[in-house]
Amino acid sequence: QEQLVESGGGSVQAGGSLRLSCVASGYTYRRKSMGWFRQGQGKEREGVTAIDSDGSTSYADSVKGRFTISQDNAKNTLYLQMNSLKPEDTAMYYCAASPFVGGSLMEYEYTYWGQGTQVTVAS
Repeated sequence: QEQLVESGGGSVQAGGSLRLSCVASGYTYRRKSMGWFRQGQGKEREGVTAIDSDGSTSYADSVKGRFTISQDNAKNTLYLQMNSLKPEDTAMYYCAASPFVGGSLMEYEYTYWGQGTQVTVAS
């Protein structure tokens, strides 16, 4: 069974940076795309960024130019570098794995989910 464990969340001032990590274990052959999603208080979960097995990436407009997704296949680890953080980036961030290629930002394409890591950005 696929397991995903996120880490790296915390509290920062606006303009600061954080790097999230997600370590994957289990049936990695099923994992064609990996993504980061977030859910702010009182909001629906939204796709932030995703990466395909060939390295192709996609980003939500709200984070383009500020966030960078990457992966280290040797370590089965997914990363999210977040720069120039804004208070509206405050949310629980989730790592997810999809059996589909394409690096979609659509939640329904993702089968496995981590428990989440909280990011809080103070103004």
